[in-house]
Amino acid sequence: MTAFLDDNGRAWVATVRAQSGTDYKGRYFFHVHEEGGPDDGVSLLDVRWNSLATAERALNTMSEVELRRRLRSALERAS
Repeated sequence: MTAFLDDNGRAWVATVRAQSGTDYKGRYFFHVHEEGGPDDGVSLLDVRWNSLATAERALNTMSEVELRRRLRSALERAS
């Protein structure tokens, strides 16, 4: 999990979710939700990783600029 602020100063948490099934390639995907709010935020299903370790490493190394860009993309796609 990685906490960050959006352009308006609201707190968000970037996490990783897993898609169930027998295909393990690209099983883990980017998910973000408001900090302190329900965990039913938005996902970017085209941002995927093959393992949880790789996904967590990617999240931990993403800049706030990159996290905000992905948040904007996820919110636009969800609406």
